[in-house]
Amino acid sequence: MSTTVPKARVNLRDKPRDPLLRPLIVILALPVALVVAWWLWSADSTSFFAPPLADIVAAFPGTWLEGRLTSDVLPSVIRLLIGYAIALVVGIGLGMAIGLSPTLRAFTEPALEFFRAIPPPVMIPILMLFLGIFTTMKVFVIATGCLWPILLNTIEGVRGIDDVLRDTSQVYRLRRGTQLRTLVLRGASPQIMTGARQALSIGIILMVISEMFAATNGLGFTIVQFQRSFAIPQMWTGIILLGLVGVVLSIIFRAVERPVLAWYRGLRQSQRGGN
Repeated sequence: MSTTVPKARVNLRDKPRDPLLRPLIVILALPVALVVAWWLWSADSTSFFAPPLADIVAAFPGTWLEGRLTSDVLPSVIRLLIGYAIALVVGIGLGMAIGLSPTLRAFTEPALEFFRAIPPPVMIPILMLFLGIFTTMKVFVIATGCLWPILLNTIEGVRGIDDVLRDTSQVYRLRRGTQLRTLVLRGASPQIMTGARQALSIGIILMVISEMFAATNGLGFTIVQFQRSFAIPQMWTGIILLGLVGVVLSIIFRAVERPVLAWYRGLRQSQRGGN
């Protein structure tokens, strides 16, 4: 007597889905919904200051793709990246030194709290007197504003390193440079990356604000010029472009953050698995 095994039915629902499809839908769902809502809400708008999104989109190519990307957007991004890089180097270097030395931390804490409480935009008129209205002033404003979240998070990250790890590195007589690179810098890297992410948002804001004061080019300068000349659709295109610049910089930051904190994510996953 022979037995036959029934063929299994192929269910299309059981097929593995594209692993990239679901994250892509999650990422794009809200932006697409907001754009559609804005398009529908403004379709019949007759307001001079809130034109239809269709008019704004139509004005975008002629406003930015005919020379302004190199004359206004590129200088803004370069100033932002230079100021941000200066803040990273100074903030991480000072943060590691202050975090490793209780004496230095007690000595600098009152001054740090004083200068942190001063908003960088307030310093722009004063900096204009000493540095002028040129690129140096704008870069300095961006670097000053980005410095504090990086510096303070680095200090706290260094202070939070496990004392057992410090003692172990001393027992094995690791060189000072090796300790700073493999223990201090890596151990504080989650906090440092948190401060760097906060600083990036602050830097974009200060980039625009610094360009609104006696500037001759830049994204912030151009948006203000559109507003003063009542070119409202063009003004809205500048605001949208500013948001797109922030999105691109955030994506680049995530691409850098992923390999830097790969060890940290692996440690968290192992700890969850152990529990």
